[in-house]
Amino acid sequence: MTDLATTTDLPAAAVPHPERTPQRVRHALRFRRLTVQRTERLTPHLIRITLGGAEMDGFTSPGFDDHVKLFFPDPATGRLALPTATADGMAWPEGAKPVMRDYTPHHHDADAGTLQIDFALHDAGPATAWALRAEPGDLLGVGGPRGSFIVPMAFDWHLLVGDDTALPAIARRLQELPAGARAVVLAEVDGAEDEVALPTAAQARVVWVHRSRTAAGASEPPLLAALRETLLPTGDFHAWIGCESAAAKAL
Repeated sequence: MTDLATTTDLPAAAVPHPERTPQRVRHALRFRRLTVQRTERLTPHLIRITLGGAEMDGFTSPGFDDHVKLFFPDPATGRLALPTATADGMAWPEGAKPVMRDYTPHHHDADAGTLQIDFALHDAGPATAWALRAEPGDLLGVGGPRGSFIVPMAFDWHLLVGDDTALPAIARRLQELPAGARAVVLAEVDGAEDEVALPTAAQARVVWVHRSRTAAGASEPPLLAALRETLLPTGDFHAWIGCESAAAKAL
C-alpha cells in the first residue's frame, strides 16, 4: 500500500500546511485468539468474516489502512499456534509456526467487540481455503496492528486507487471522510458482479475498473489506463494506492 501527499516529504518546518502532515502512532504488540461469529458472501470473489471473543478487549485500529497479521490453524489438526511478543517482535514455540497473512480490517466495532475481515478469493492459497470453509466457532489468530498511519482530512480532495484487496482500506477511508470532503475512487475488481457498496458522507466519484474487460496483452495496468481517462479535481490532494507492486509503481 502506498500513500502519496503533496506535503509529506518536506521537513516539518518547511511544510506549508502542517495540518496535512500524517502522524504515525505505535501500538503495543499483542496476539489474540478469536472465533468466527458469522460469515457473509458479499460477491462471487469476496467473503466477509466477523471475528470476536473475550480477547478483543483493548483492540484498536485508528488508521484506515492498518494491517493485522492473521494466523491460520493447522488444516490437518485444527491447532492454532500463536507467538509471544518480545522486544524483537515475535517468539515462537519450536516447530509451531503457522501460515500467516497480512490483512486490513474492514471494520472494528469496539462496543460489540467484533472485527470484520474481508477475504478476496483469487487463488488456492491457505487464506482463501480457510475463508471458504470458515464456520461460526472456528478459531483464527490476530496480531497487531503494531502501528497506524493517521492521514488528516485537510486536503482539497482525496484520491483512492486500488484492487479488490484494497477495498477494506478504501471503504474505511470513505466512511471517515466528512460531509463536504471530495474524493475520487478507482477500484479494480473482476467484473460488475464484484462491485460493493461504498457508503460515505463525502462527495465521492467511484470508477469501477473491470479486469474482465482488459484486452489480452494490454500495455499498461487497468488502473493506470482508467486513471489516464479520469478527469481529476484541482487543488492539493492526498493519494493512496493499494495494489500489486508492479501496478503501484506504474501508477
